Amino acid sequence: LEIIFDKLNKCNVKIILVGGYVRDKILNIPSKDIDIELYGVQSFQELTNILSEFGSINVVGKSFGVCKLSLDGLEIDFTLPRRDNKIAQGHKGFSIKIDNSLDFTQASKRRDFTINTIGYDIKEKKLLDPFNGLYDLKNKILKAVDIHTFGEDPLRVLRAVGFASRLRFTLDSKLFLLCKEMCDTNILEELPKERMYEELKKILLKSPKPSYGFKILKDLNALKYFTPLDTLEVHNFNKILDAIDVPHKIKNKKIILFIMLSLLCSQFNNSETKLFIQSVVEEKNILANILSLINTPFKVTYNDSGLYHLASKVNIEHYLYFSQALHVDLEQKKFETIRNRAKELGIYNKKTEPLLRGEDIQKEGLKPSKEYALLLNKAYEQQMDLKIKTKDEAIRWLKNYLIT
Repeated sequence: LEIIFDKLNKCNVKIILVGGYVRDKILNIPSKDIDIELYGVQSFQELTNILSEFGSINVVGKSFGVCKLSLDGLEIDFTLPRRDNKIAQGHKGFSIKIDNSLDFTQASKRRDFTINTIGYDIKEKKLLDPFNGLYDLKNKILKAVDIHTFGEDPLRVLRAVGFASRLRFTLDSKLFLLCKEMCDTNILEELPKERMYEELKKILLKSPKPSYGFKILKDLNALKYFTPLDTLEVHNFNKILDAIDVPHKIKNKKIILFIMLSLLCSQFNNSETKLFIQSVVEEKNILANILSLINTPFKVTYNDSGLYHLASKVNIEHYLYFSQALHVDLEQKKFETIRNRAKELGIYNKKTEPLLRGEDIQKEGLKPSKEYALLLNKAYEQQMDLKIKTKDEAIRWLKNYLIT
């Protein structure tokens, strides 16, 4: 970055690191997303001309004064100071205008929270803190930059919960009351479910204890936007909170999210599960897979046949993480025993392959028909019951079945 900064300095551009990167650096949280605000650039075209020699430029955010540059695994956003004016409903209902006359304090006033207004002047090598964000960071308080304009963007309520949950911060009393008022008056209904889902994912995936965020959602009366979580009895709600806080060894975030969503649905019936999932996400297979998990009761012990049957219903790896989170009182060794045996049988992440196939039935002179599926299912059941263990046994079973 020093090479880029050197060129910007020669062009008399003032360079300030802003937002989340500065905040996370102060908190010793790793971050690959860097936001850099530039002062003294006269136009967006001038900005792209300066940066074009350093890599591929993405100008998707041109209307917002944002120029994206990918460099050595870093995602860098170069922005110009701008003003936001509310002109319509929703979190996108703003008129955004680049304004080169703004100084850093004026430009920062459009941001949501004081902890996101801290800047770092590259040339002067000093922190800029126009809204006392450092104090709020130190005291773990989430405070609005401008309490009067905060409510113009309904998404900020969920962002507030997300930051509080990820950082274990407390909402300032004025901010809390405003967010609750926004929820009570249904302003969040202006948000598309896709954006609400994105913020929900951040709470689930980035929080050390996601339950902290869900407790805030409950206190703000925001769970009504994720119904039927808002209708659960206290005991069942607390059971969910305990479950989503259980750490996972899984590295794949998509799988963790699936398990988290399953845990949120663990105290619902099927129709409630369908209502919740369809209200937050439109992924095709996720509902069916979640229903499979929550409708498969956990047993402390399984013989081999039981494991084969289990693998035909659910992904055992996912199911064990799901069950461990719900049954933290059980000895963890029991889960490891099941896990190890499923791996030995080759069914930890998939069901066992059927020994009898359609072509085997055709060789016996049968033409394709509805009876195919019946025969294959019966043979597969026999296989999972360990009554058929080899291909030859499967063929003999088929011949005997057709004779009788």
